[in-house]
Amino acid sequence: MSTHGRAATRRRPPNVLVNAPFRRLWTAMSVCSLGDWLNIIALTALAGNLTAASGFQTQTLAVGGVFVAKMLPAILLGPLAGAVADRFDRRLTMVGADVARFAVVASIPLVGSYQWVIIASFLVECANLFWVPAKDATVPNLVPRERLEEANRLNLLVTYGTAPVAAALFAVLSAVVGMISAASPGFGAQPTDLALAVNALAYLVSAALIFTLREIPKGHTLRVSTPPVLRQVIEGWRFVGGERVVRGLVIGMLGAFAAGGAVVGVAKAYVSALGGGDAGYGAVFCAVFLGMGAGMFFGPRLLGALSRRRMFGVAIVLAGVTLAAIALIHNLALVVVLTVVLGACAGTAWIIGYTLIGLEVEDGLRGRTFSFLQSLARVTLLLVLAVVSAFAGLFGEHLLVVGDMTYRFDGTNLVLLLGALLAVVVGVLALRHMDDRPGVPIGADLFAALRGERFTVEDEEPRAGLFVTFEGGEGSGKTTQSRLLAIWLRDQGFDVVQTREPGSTKIGMRLRAILLDAAHQGLSARSEALLYAADRAEHVEKVIRPALQRGSTVVCDRYVDSSLAYQGAGRTLDPDDVARVNAWATGGLLPDLTVLIDVPPSVGLRRMASPADRIESEPMEFHERVRHEFRALAAAAPDRYLVVDGTLPQDEISRIIQDRVREVLPDPVPGETEAATGTIPAIRD
Repeated sequence: MSTHGRAATRRRPPNVLVNAPFRRLWTAMSVCSLGDWLNIIALTALAGNLTAASGFQTQTLAVGGVFVAKMLPAILLGPLAGAVADRFDRRLTMVGADVARFAVVASIPLVGSYQWVIIASFLVECANLFWVPAKDATVPNLVPRERLEEANRLNLLVTYGTAPVAAALFAVLSAVVGMISAASPGFGAQPTDLALAVNALAYLVSAALIFTLREIPKGHTLRVSTPPVLRQVIEGWRFVGGERVVRGLVIGMLGAFAAGGAVVGVAKAYVSALGGGDAGYGAVFCAVFLGMGAGMFFGPRLLGALSRRRMFGVAIVLAGVTLAAIALIHNLALVVVLTVVLGACAGTAWIIGYTLIGLEVEDGLRGRTFSFLQSLARVTLLLVLAVVSAFAGLFGEHLLVVGDMTYRFDGTNLVLLLGALLAVVVGVLALRHMDDRPGVPIGADLFAALRGERFTVEDEEPRAGLFVTFEGGEGSGKTTQSRLLAIWLRDQGFDVVQTREPGSTKIGMRLRAILLDAAHQGLSARSEALLYAADRAEHVEKVIRPALQRGSTVVCDRYVDSSLAYQGAGRTLDPDDVARVNAWATGGLLPDLTVLIDVPPSVGLRRMASPADRIESEPMEFHERVRHEFRALAAAAPDRYLVVDGTLPQDEISRIIQDRVREVLPDPVPGETEAATGTIPAIRD
């Protein structure tokens, strides 16, 4: 059967869960994660219940103490535990840690004191420090190297995906215990007791599953111990702080962490003040993670026409506004609904932030960046959880009386408002650091995205033609593919103007000689950016815009995105400055479709003929920065970009491009231009 214009369908490989040993370990991880989340919910609820009679201040401090006890082991003992865990049999290490956690958790309802809750929280996390590195080191031994990324995605799914399940389970257990207590006044069990029993059972089931997993190797190579968390933070900031966009991402994500920590630190006391009890606390906890899951999945799709960098900052600002509403509204049902919205905004920002960091950071620094972010997130959470509970407790309860109305405003309300303010501030800062559409009103851009449209400047002249650009690094094959697309379009009956940058006008030819001549190595980065913008201004006015206005299809080899990549990232100029000067030079003219032929620089440069021009002769680090910026631009505007693997066969790349161009071509084919104008379209090289 013919597959004209489409790549052949490949058979999908089987899911990694077909691997029986990994499936058993993954099941144990799922059960353990459910137990971990249930442990957090139950212990914070128990701490609040045990100290409820001592007043609001004591209750808020007690709940904060649980979070501090859970965070301290990772900060103080994390590197040491990881190094020690590597020196023992991994299977027995995990089994031992699970049995220890089972014993400690099972003892909590029996002892029934707040002091033991704090000690038990600390001990459970100490055991977890041995379990996690042993598990992480085991996964690569159970799955093939090429399936490791898929396995890690599944592990991440259960790590966070079990949170709403645990919260819902806690809410159900609380409701069931409440109904039984109402029917039988002598029934003395508490929801937290039942939840901790299920929690302990989960650890025991995990221990049994791992004990029967004989495929875990006993002999293994010792890994290098992880440096202390504070050292990771200091070293990480040295290279992260130097990258403007990455700095904006880190500020935004850490600000969101701090605001989220403020919510978590006072959630139990706040729900209790609203009369929700344990069931209400479980519902709010569940709502946060349900919203996060929805935000991760639907957020980028709902606002697909909005650039990813803008969406990141907007999501954090909206999270702050929603949190402010939660702080001021004293209705539990509305708080649960708003908490879902809050979680959705946080989930959208989190998934976009992680994606953009993966695109913006070079391969050699990506692991350090994620490690730095996770380490700093832990420190941030610890500080926030330690401070907000104490702050809420010290502020105490206050009643505001206005006429016949009485409004309750306590420390939890104040903490939530401060968290909201922090989220709004860091969201605005992230937008200022990362905005990739300067000059375009963000409100209009957002409303256009909600309608599924991309906002364009009002003074942009309407055009009848189609504008397609090709981008890519040196040796990517974009020039060949732009020529092949122009030929194919003509065969379809379209009037095509094939052009390139720089050098498609008389003035542009002179500028091209200056820009690419290897003899002009001393040209400054700013001068280079301005010369490219000058060539582009002449090109748009004399070639591109007239062709579009008469209804032609313009296929252009390089355009504005090349300046953003080469001069912005390659020459390390301020990307906002490069974007502004090019927006002015082109009058805001954007392509309908940009085809990015993505090829590693090490591959593309080998394809180039000698001698190299001024740009081709730049060091490999320059070309790596260019490639990463192209990919980041594509991620920020997925509706405009088509990213194609340039290492594929030439005919397959052409088919992929033709399939995408068909989606934007006018239908039916416009009338023959030469019949209307008496001219034959020319190819401009």
